[in-house]
Amino acid sequence: MKISVNGELVETVPGQTVAAALIATGRTSWRTTRIAGRPRGVFCGIGACYDCLVVVNGIPDVRACQRTVRPGDAITTQEGAVLPAPTETHTARTSAPRVVDVAVVGAGPAGIAAALAAGDAGASVLLIDSARAVGGQFNRQPAEELRVRRPGHLQHGWEDFVGKRDRLAAHDRIARLAETSVWALEQGNRLWVQRGPADGAGREVFAVEAKAIVLATGAYDRVLPFPGWDLPGVYSAGAAQALAKGQRVAVGKRVLVAGTGPFLLPVAESLVGIGAEVVGLLEANSLRTVRHGWATDPLVATSKLREAVGYGALLARHRIPLRHGWTVIAAHGTDRVEAVTIARLDAGWRPRAGSERTVAVDAVCLGFGFTAQLELAVSARCELTTGPDGGPAVVVDANQQTTTPGVFAAGELTGIGGADLAAAEGRVAGAAAARQAASPAEHRKVVKGRRFATALAKAYPVRDGWRSWSRPETVVCRCEEVTRGDIEGAVVERDLADGRALKLTSRAGLGLCQGRVCARTVAALVTERDDVPEPSMRRPIAVPVRLRDLAEAQEEQ
Repeated sequence: MKISVNGELVETVPGQTVAAALIATGRTSWRTTRIAGRPRGVFCGIGACYDCLVVVNGIPDVRACQRTVRPGDAITTQEGAVLPAPTETHTARTSAPRVVDVAVVGAGPAGIAAALAAGDAGASVLLIDSARAVGGQFNRQPAEELRVRRPGHLQHGWEDFVGKRDRLAAHDRIARLAETSVWALEQGNRLWVQRGPADGAGREVFAVEAKAIVLATGAYDRVLPFPGWDLPGVYSAGAAQALAKGQRVAVGKRVLVAGTGPFLLPVAESLVGIGAEVVGLLEANSLRTVRHGWATDPLVATSKLREAVGYGALLARHRIPLRHGWTVIAAHGTDRVEAVTIARLDAGWRPRAGSERTVAVDAVCLGFGFTAQLELAVSARCELTTGPDGGPAVVVDANQQTTTPGVFAAGELTGIGGADLAAAEGRVAGAAAARQAASPAEHRKVVKGRRFATALAKAYPVRDGWRSWSRPETVVCRCEEVTRGDIEGAVVERDLADGRALKLTSRAGLGLCQGRVCARTVAALVTERDDVPEPSMRRPIAVPVRLRDLAEAQEEQ
């Protein structure tokens, strides 16, 4: 299948995203920033950061990682802010509200489990997800058009997932909306959704009214800033895995994986499986810290032993060095990453003087835990608390009920704890949303999963020393290109203690991603706290939506 890229015809594979198609042709950047004209490409890979914006068929601000290529597409570089072409006249049609017993938002492990539990309990269920296929980030599937022969080799637990996926598709009480975004949650359990491509005809906007809502919106990678982290070729760990598992495309030929947490291991596995050379895996925490954290709950650690042994064998087989107590503190290059500086860290994550080394790479993948997608929960006025990892999380009771009547939460929203915990919470939440009690066995699985989450947080903490990696000129807010010096200067000059005032003054968090990438970092830099949800999560519109579509929806109310 052929598409046009800046006037040049190129061959692409049906089913690929625009981002994957561009990367496969050797491109890492197809956008320049509005203010400084810096090159950008894919960063988060799941539609959260808006770094990969591109012009498709004359329509700007299309997320390349979310848009699937179509025959005859004309892709052009987005240089700064671009006005839509005069021919862009498509307006979403507004449909009548849909009424269901239970609406589930998110089709990852938690959402799938919740939908099945609610449907089995006799409720009518609507499962809403922004992706083409169910599975979320954990069970990401390759596009059907790619015709992958043995998809089970791409991830663990494939057979179990396929069983759930097929049962979901065949369930007579569950309907699914794919490629659908929930952009508002109003009181009275009303969701506003947009279905279909945001860059063309066929968009549909309507409300979903439910007796109960299960929020299973998951999380996205947390990446900590350092000089050069905004260069093309710097990816979140999740982006690298999404492109490898879902698109069969490697982010680079010589790739370094760095951060903290066991998620780095399957990322390295995915990269190796797609043919990339992983030159190293850097775990920021020391081996002593990791061992001490798991030792707090030996039973939990033992349950993951087989998996750990498997990853150890993978690293040994491919001669991938694993360095504990090391990380990336700078990336270098002109238009893309060409090398990185790595350094050994002390116990507080400050670089040890004289330990710096330069490593030649064409891609670096970073992950320092995850940040829960709390926007809809905050819109629903759910009470928040501090999760095991120190980040903000939703308060729930034993049935996953939030403090807002009729709204349940499951998965990473209630604390980062992995797929097994997410699925267990989803089953409890789905049953409760359908007004049926989950079995004692399911509740025990939740308890066990939360023990794992606690041990995980102790084994892989994020230390305060990461603040020393950046400089005054280091970009913190990628959308608005606000530097650390800009933020700290605004605080000192205006004596700003309120997150919203800081946002308006410094512009950090005012870009398209609305602070998803930078809000937690800004809060940590300014308040030295890690659990502050401001300034990104308190807004009536959860995801960007075209103004004409919003106006049409409001007129229909």
